[in-house]
Amino acid sequence: MADNNINGEEKLIAVARQIAKSLGHSNSMTDDIFNIFSTFDGRFSRDKLSPLSDNMLPENHPKSVDKPSSAVATLEECLTSLEAQISHSLSSDRPLWFDPTDSSAFLEVLDELIATIRDFAPLARDNKALAVTLDRADELLQSAIFKLEEEFRGLIQRGADSFDLTRESSDSDSEDGGGYGGDDGGGEIPVAHPVTDFNIVIDALPASTINDLHEIARRMVLVEYGRECSHVYSACRREFLEESLSRLGLQKLSTDEVQKLPWPELEDEIERWCKSAVFSLRILFPSERRLCDRIFFGFPSTSDFAFMEVCRGSAIQLLNFADAVAISSRSPERLFKVLDVYETLRDLIPEFEILFSDQYCVFLRNEAVAIWKRVGEAIRGIFMELENLIRRDPAKNPVPGGGLHPITRYVMNYIRAACKSQQTLEQVFEEERERGMSGMSSLSVQMAWIMELLESNLEAKSKTYKDAALSSLFMMNNGRYIVQKVKDSELGLLLGEDWIRKHSVKVRQFQMNYQRNTWNKVVGVLKVDNGGGSNANGGQNSRPLKERFKMFNAYFEEILKIQSSWVVFDDQLREDLKMSVIQNLLPAYRIFIGRFQNSAEAGRNPEKHIKYSVEDVEAQINNGLFRGNSNGGRR
Repeated sequence: MADNNINGEEKLIAVARQIAKSLGHSNSMTDDIFNIFSTFDGRFSRDKLSPLSDNMLPENHPKSVDKPSSAVATLEECLTSLEAQISHSLSSDRPLWFDPTDSSAFLEVLDELIATIRDFAPLARDNKALAVTLDRADELLQSAIFKLEEEFRGLIQRGADSFDLTRESSDSDSEDGGGYGGDDGGGEIPVAHPVTDFNIVIDALPASTINDLHEIARRMVLVEYGRECSHVYSACRREFLEESLSRLGLQKLSTDEVQKLPWPELEDEIERWCKSAVFSLRILFPSERRLCDRIFFGFPSTSDFAFMEVCRGSAIQLLNFADAVAISSRSPERLFKVLDVYETLRDLIPEFEILFSDQYCVFLRNEAVAIWKRVGEAIRGIFMELENLIRRDPAKNPVPGGGLHPITRYVMNYIRAACKSQQTLEQVFEEERERGMSGMSSLSVQMAWIMELLESNLEAKSKTYKDAALSSLFMMNNGRYIVQKVKDSELGLLLGEDWIRKHSVKVRQFQMNYQRNTWNKVVGVLKVDNGGGSNANGGQNSRPLKERFKMFNAYFEEILKIQSSWVVFDDQLREDLKMSVIQNLLPAYRIFIGRFQNSAEAGRNPEKHIKYSVEDVEAQINNGLFRGNSNGGRR
């Protein structure tokens, strides 16, 4: 009866030890479980539960101090059994993870081998024979680990091949691996299509596969093969990411290749890059982060290293392209696409900071911030090039008819379009405050400076006109265009009401200058001489009225002939200008005609000396002036 009790207790302790061994994922966890058992029942003492407890060991166990050779024999016997089982698994002609029974059996044997090495290792320090035998155990473990690497690689490859890149994950997929087919080699493998929808989440591998990979990774890390496991993992997943970027249409281009691309092609490439960067940072990389954390759960350092190895190449490819754009030509036409790159990077910096915050990836985060700033420098450089373009625009060839100059139209439409990205440009120019205009933002300062350069350039161009009236008309046209473009856009808010008022006054001044240089001479002929002579008019108004009629007709006809080809592009400005001329000229002409009709010079038939009636003069002004291209390049 006593023997039966002892036998039953041994079985109970063996079951407890097996439970602890199954639940404990590390030595410390197993020890904790032993301690918990010992608190419930005195039969489960710590000494009895220990796998190498002296009172549970056979007579020839290696812990028997007086029989060291027995430990070697025990280890040899144990290794012979384990080696036979492991060799059987290694000789299989198909992956072990095709059959859950095979994979479970292999992991069970591997766990036993790991536990054996762990338990005998302390004894081998003082026992050379045991140490030699333990070396054999290490070699067997290494062979088993190589098999695990092979199985690990196969699981990832088969799992990835079975998933469509554009497939949307669902809760059921995440839990039970739904939609996964291909572990058994049967069925058609789905083909990944070009990505058009960016609002998806990628479950890169089936849940069942992820669980299997975790079990393999856990054992490899525990026996200090974590770095090798990371290398295998990253080699497989890196290819998946590179293929994903390729399917997004992004080419692998060196810096030189980017800089040599014709601008239309680079525009297209930038558009593809923006989409690829967003997709990578918000979908691809987070999916990889999630996958790493699940496979290497419990081993954060290994997970971080594996994630870095997977994503580094693709992340550097994205960043290098943005950097190549930043150091490429700074032609003004490139501004808007470079702004796209800047805004994309800016919006993705939070993702970079979250994804690449660990010790292995921090250099990627820092590089992303540095390149983003370099793209900002490129934008400031583009505006400097715009300034140089304005300065260098030649003043040799005046615009016919004093119309709108192409540089005016180009610059105003350019900066109006740029100001649609006002928030971004404010950010870009935030540090550009050296011009120090109080009360104005850095972007306002930049825009005011460009307007000043444009105005100076136009003033230089106006001096190429030999006719002072035409020079004033040219400045009036271009000034009016500038003010209108500022008033009906974001530029008005940037430059302010004072700027608009100031330049509106300038336009009116140019209008007055035109009228003075053109029509004052005509009006001067018509003025009545109250003093018998006038130096101001060169004695013209002291001449006979008939002669002064001839002079008026000659001046008037000459103006109509010359100014019929002049341009006033703005309809309202053209009508206002004509009305101003009429209001200034007609009253004087009407008075002059009345005086002539009442003078002795008129004779009996004064009408024969009057070539133009008041109505004729008004009609000639309305129909004869500014008949050049009325559009004047207004767009």
